[in-house]
Order: sequence, then C-alpha cells, then structure tokens
Amino acid sequence: MCGIAGYRDDALGAPEGLALLVAMTRAIAHRGPDAAGHWAEAGIGLGHRRLSIIGLADGQQPMADPEAGLMLSYNGEVFNFPELRAELEKRGHRFRTHSDTEVILKLYREYGADCVSHINGDFAFALWDRPNRRLLLARDRMGVRPLYWARTGTGVVFASEAKALFCHPQLSAELDPLALDQIFTLWSPLAPRTIFKGIFELPPAHLMLFQGGKPQIRPYWQLDYPDEADAPQTGSAQSVAEEVLDLLTDATRIRLRADVPVGSYLSGGLDSAIVAALAAREKPDGLSTFSVAFESAEYDESAYQREMVSALGTEHAQVLCRNADIADVFPDVVHMVERPVLRTAPAPLHLLSALVRAKSYKVVLTGEGADEVFAGYDIFKEAKVRRFCARDPKSQGRALLFKRLYPYLPELQKQNASYLAAYFGVEAARLDDPLFSHRPRFRSTSAAKLFFSADFKATLAGYDAAEELAAQLPARFGRWHPLHQAQFLETRYLLPGYILSAQGDRMAMAHGVEGRFPFLDHRLIELAAGISPALKLRGLEEKHILRRATAHLMPKTIGRRTKQPYRAPDSAAFAASDAPYVAAALSRRAVAQAGMFNPDAVQKLQAKLAAGKLSGFRDNAGFVGVLSGQLWHGQFSVTNTLDQSQPTYGRELT
Repeated sequence: MCGIAGYRDDALGAPEGLALLVAMTRAIAHRGPDAAGHWAEAGIGLGHRRLSIIGLADGQQPMADPEAGLMLSYNGEVFNFPELRAELEKRGHRFRTHSDTEVILKLYREYGADCVSHINGDFAFALWDRPNRRLLLARDRMGVRPLYWARTGTGVVFASEAKALFCHPQLSAELDPLALDQIFTLWSPLAPRTIFKGIFELPPAHLMLFQGGKPQIRPYWQLDYPDEADAPQTGSAQSVAEEVLDLLTDATRIRLRADVPVGSYLSGGLDSAIVAALAAREKPDGLSTFSVAFESAEYDESAYQREMVSALGTEHAQVLCRNADIADVFPDVVHMVERPVLRTAPAPLHLLSALVRAKSYKVVLTGEGADEVFAGYDIFKEAKVRRFCARDPKSQGRALLFKRLYPYLPELQKQNASYLAAYFGVEAARLDDPLFSHRPRFRSTSAAKLFFSADFKATLAGYDAAEELAAQLPARFGRWHPLHQAQFLETRYLLPGYILSAQGDRMAMAHGVEGRFPFLDHRLIELAAGISPALKLRGLEEKHILRRATAHLMPKTIGRRTKQPYRAPDSAAFAASDAPYVAAALSRRAVAQAGMFNPDAVQKLQAKLAAGKLSGFRDNAGFVGVLSGQLWHGQFSVTNTLDQSQPTYGRELT
C-alpha cells in the first residue's frame, strides 16, 4: 500500500516535472511514510510514497523494466503474485526483485493492458510504456484503492488523492454543485464525478490509456448476476456452503501474504469474526486483533469483541472512543476524506488505525464487503418487507414487520402500523422502480438538503441525483432478481464511493495502515452473484449461506447474532465539545461566504444542538453534512462559483 502521483505532459521538462512530483508526493506522505521516489524524463513523470510490506529490501518505486522500456508507480497489493511469478518464469521472464511490483511489469510485457485481468488484488497503478509512448492507469475491480486525475492545458496529472493534484499550478479547488447534491442524496458522488470540478475519479474496474489526444477509458470487469428467469445452478445448500467456505478460506490465506506482521479488526459482528477466525487458523504463531469500544452503550459492541477474543485466543488491543474524541479528530477526517460526509462513522476508524500503527502493525484484515456480497444489510430485508406490504398496502399486520428490522431504534418501535407504512413509502411504492430498494434511504438522506442555501438550490435547478444514478444502470439490471438489483446498488456505488473510501482507505492510510478485505476477492464475488437469493436472504435472516458455511468458526452468540450496523454518535459528539473550530465553521459569516448552506437554517440547527434537541436522521445528517462541508470548504480554499458545467473532457468517462 502506497501513494502514487504523476503527469503526462510534453510541455513539462524533467527539472520542472521533478519539482512537481516532489510537491505532489509530499502532499500524500501519510500514505507512504517509509520512503519516497521520483522519476522524470521529457513529458512524463512518476512519483511514489512507499509503505513497505512486500519486498522490503528491493521493492523501491518507481520501478523500471529497462529491457522493455517500462516504468511503474503502484499502490496496493497483488495477492496472487507468487502464482503469477511462477507462471511468468515458465514463460521465460526473469526477476530481479522479490516484490509484487515487478510482477505487474512482467505481466504487462506478456499481456499488455489486459494484464489487470490476471491480478487478484487491490491496486491503482500508473505504467509508462516508452516504446509506444503510452500511459496506462488502472484501478482494482472493487475500487479499494483510489485514483484521481485531471486534465491540464497540455496534458494530464494523476494521484492517489485529490490534494496532490492541487500542487499543479493550473489546478485549484472548485466546488461541483451536482457532486454535493449527490453526496446529500447518495452519500457519495457518482464516479467519475468528484466534489471538485474538473477533478475525476477513475471508476473501479477501469483502465485509462493516454497515448496522445484525449484519454481513452474503458472497463475491464463488470459485476453481473443471472437473469431472474434463470434458476441459479448452485447445487445443494450444503455444497454451496462448502464452496463459499473454501473460497473465503483461500481469499483470507493469500491476504496474509506480507513481509511484515498482519493483524485483524474485530467489530463484534459476524463478518470480522469470520475473517479473524480464518486468519487465526493460518497463523499458528498467534494473531493480533484490534477493535473500537464506545463510551455510549447504544454503539458499543465490546462484549461481543471480548467473547471472540477469548474464543480465538488473540492478542487484543482496543481503543475507547468518546464523544469528545470524535469531535477532536473530525477536521482531520474531513481533510483525509476530501469531501463532506453525512456521518461521523469514519472518525472512530481514524482512531483505530492510529492504534494499529502505534502497535507497530501496517496491515489488517477486515470484514468489509460481506454485507454487500451475501446480502447482510437491513436495506435488503426492508425492501423485501416493502414489496410484501405493497401487495396489500392496507394491511396493518404487514407494516408492523418493519419493527422487527430495527430493534436498535427505540423511537421506531413506538410507531403504529399507519406511520410505518407511510414512513417506508408502502402505498407510494412502484414495484417496477429500478431504485425501489433504495428510495426510502435516498428520500431520508435528501432531507438534509433542506439546509442548502437558496442560491445553491437555484443552481441545481431541479437536478435529481437519484435519477442520474438510475440512468447509469446496466441494460441487464431489469432482468435481475430484486435482491440482486439491491445488492448491485450497494456494491457498485455505496461500497467504493463511501465505505471503502471514507471509512476504509482514507482512515487507514491516514496513519500508514493497509486494510485487506477477503470478502472482496473477485472470485468470491462472482461465486456469490450466482447463488440463489433464497440462500442469501432466507425469510428475514440475512447472510444465511454465509452463516451456514461458517457456524463452526465462532461462538453461537456471534454466529446467530442479528446484523447491527456500525454506527457512531453524530451530532451528540459535538454537543459538549468546546472545539473552537465548530463555532467558527458554522458562524453566519463563514456559512454565507461559502454559499452552500442557508445561514438562518444553520443557526437554528446550532441552537437545537445547544439545547440538546437535535434528533432524527435529518437533523443529524444535516448537522454533520453542514459542518463537514464548511470544514472542507475552508481546508481546500474552495472557489465559490455555483456552476454546473464540467469541462468537456469529463464526458468521455461516462
């Protein structure tokens, strides 16, 4: 895991280019605290910040293949590099290092741009092919590792984080209004769009080839599901469970490959428990685990964490997250995420990665991806109940099923059937709506947009982020089972756009820690996509086939535990905070200058916070969204222009 940066620009000579690379890599030094490397020649330059994990002595970057005229700057891991290396050696390739970086160079020599299809890993890389004068940018299938780029007047510039791009004298931070609306609807911008106008994200599973003229961008892998009309040929439940366990075991095994110690997160839930249990089997010398505990019982899962630690016998370390801790680190969170957020959930993970690094660990396994791949989120069960209710919208008994979905929300438990039916949009539901599963979430999240200023609303001019999402869905989407449609929306959009970014890569790499995700092995994802929906969501039991496959790995109290989503205190974290940045960022003057939010509405929000009356998702998301938006605006010196237009070279990405 590292940080990369570079440019392709014939107007830049090597001396000027090297100066730019030094500035860019310095901006992302947190991603690679172990070393820095820079290489430039006329019109092309690559930079690198290294987090040494594999090939400690000979894995320095940028790495060259002098015989082929190739140069590579690479962020991430190729988990199947020993197998690839053996295969390439049989084909006559000779290796100079022990690093997985060199494997990519040899793969490119053998397969060209199609080399990415052979990689099982999490990566973002830039490869310069001197003989063909071609720059290749690539990103892993699931979007674990980030990669941003922008067009300058005479070329392109790219980096692991947007902040590095602003080292280029022609680029500055300017708000993209549609991206902010997307965040306040969908939780993240729709790639390739970012919150910064003119700064683009290379989408997951995509390549960019720059060989003169405009960049050419194409996908090399797509998430797909069988047609609903075709019964999945997945065999008996027992055989499917065995196949899931075998593949998940191997995915975990290869993610333990490193020349440094590898630990594991324990949240207290099923997914991280599975990963830790499988990792412990592969590490007879012992496994170290790490977790977050909360001072508030509403969010704390430490009792389950301790139970799993006892069952596995791991060496465990825990960080206690208090409300004041969230308020203290929140500005750092925003700076690392590089955009406004609607929840404080990244903050405890920022604290957790700091603990991991303090314990001298650089790599941790986590359970992210299981909910998307095996249908674990409440939203999947909620959509199933909504479809059941929509077939008889007057039924009082059906609407009461919503209470079973959210036992951890006491206010919802007090509501009657009519309220529940209205809240979840039962009567208004269109069963043929491609966004059926997510409409309640989008509607609830969009309530935070009530805090937008009048000028900002006018700029949006009736724009609908959800409809833009619907327009991007693949042609086959309507032929999938409703559960698979909902899984696609989570896996393709929220997972890379928010979970793996705001709560994943950015929080871990803030302290030079690499997260690895066995559930996101593309082999497992492809297997799970073909499993019958009835085996993933059995009645209202989420992740049924995964539970069946792994029941023997953990205590029954954890294996049978109902999904409890990871949450953290939101506005409550700031209620007792005396951090001066909160008042400064939310002052009437600061809000008016930024132009995104209504100063009067923000003042009322602050008054409710001071009175202890902020409650419900709208107020909490609104407060966190406004505060993070104001912090982001100040940290990046964002230009206030409220203009929807994008440079034309962004259109080719869609």
